[in-house]
Amino acid sequence: MSQPKIDLAARLLVELAPWRNAKTWRIAFSGGLDSTVLLHLLAHLAKTESLPTLTAIHVHHGLQAAAEAWPEHCQLVCDGWGVPLQVVHVYVHPGASLERAARDARYGAFLEATQASEVLLTAQHRDDQAETLLFRLLRGAGVRGLSAMPRQRPLGKGHLLRPLLDVTRAELEAYAAEHLLNWIEDPSNQDRQFSRNYLRHQVFPVMTERWPQALASMARSAAHLGEAQGLLDELAQIDLTHARTASEFDWLGVRSLQLSTLAMLSAARQRNALSHWLAALTRLPDSDHWSGWEDLRDAADDAHPIWRLAEGEMHRAGGRIWWLSGGWLRTPPAVGAWAEPSTALALPDNGVLTFSGQSPDGPLHIRYREGGEVMNLPARGRRDLKRLLNERGVPGFVRGRLPLLYRGEHLLAVANLQGLNGSAQGGWNLHWQPPDEDQGLS
Repeated sequence: MSQPKIDLAARLLVELAPWRNAKTWRIAFSGGLDSTVLLHLLAHLAKTESLPTLTAIHVHHGLQAAAEAWPEHCQLVCDGWGVPLQVVHVYVHPGASLERAARDARYGAFLEATQASEVLLTAQHRDDQAETLLFRLLRGAGVRGLSAMPRQRPLGKGHLLRPLLDVTRAELEAYAAEHLLNWIEDPSNQDRQFSRNYLRHQVFPVMTERWPQALASMARSAAHLGEAQGLLDELAQIDLTHARTASEFDWLGVRSLQLSTLAMLSAARQRNALSHWLAALTRLPDSDHWSGWEDLRDAADDAHPIWRLAEGEMHRAGGRIWWLSGGWLRTPPAVGAWAEPSTALALPDNGVLTFSGQSPDGPLHIRYREGGEVMNLPARGRRDLKRLLNERGVPGFVRGRLPLLYRGEHLLAVANLQGLNGSAQGGWNLHWQPPDEDQGLS
């Protein structure tokens, strides 16, 4: 073996050592220089090393005519090196940023393909890391964004790894030339209208002419910022642990935090904790949009503020903040008669109802609040339902979807609320299993 191959292969093995017990190593294979080198390295290492099963995945965006030939090229390469290939066709949603839309579609395919105990390997290198840092710096990113691309992170049921982040593009080019590799040259990589291409072709050559170590220094800064973000994440975990107090409405299955615990922190620490909490739920807001958090936090006690974010909403109720998304943001349709109360009743867009004990005599039907409802309570007489809900501190976002059990025009029970959810004399209770929260992102 030639020396460059030994050096690069050895470095790759060191990077991947903690992941040698994975079930599968799946290589994201675009057919370009970077992923071709990565695939070649792993295919040849597999001949002498005991590695996990190797497979490759090619995502076909279909954004340009030249791309139609790329799946065939990738298939020929994989066949020659004995690596199975999966070709995934995706639709790129049109939008303001074609780069971002294509990336979202690509990583959506990667997420779906990566199963438990599997690792997806991508071929970003040190030059890509420097480009990412400068690109995000120009967009005003914070510490999280400026830490650029992490070496590894969870992806679906498995993990994503970037084992070449310490390797330069020049090293990859030298390896490809030495081993006579053929790869695809994407014509769009020369289009200066794309921000990354502009940085690569117009900005970095000027920078490196004046400061030859610029890319290495920027990649090192990204690593420092990654460490700083790790410390911020640890602080967020501490703060969130204190804010994750128990609530009498935990049975809703809705994520919530105690507001007073967060409000005691400095403003920067509040944003840090909430950013960590929201990262798995929605795209994080930009700096200007954080005013929505301040409005929600500082609203009067009797107000019902809402902070709307990309994939959901944050509500405030009962001294807590609540994250709502998916079905929780849709008004459930009317239900009607419960013809077989001995069996569970599926509520459209609103979970399931069941009885414990002998169900009351019918005919029974289910309604939702419209206002003005009253309920007869033993030893208390007629009471407004609104007041009863206030007494129990029921969050506002729940009230419109709490199942109400009627017999004729008589309100018999309100699901799950102790003292209102059944009849002690009749020996029955009405139980509601709310819908699973649809997070929208993973």
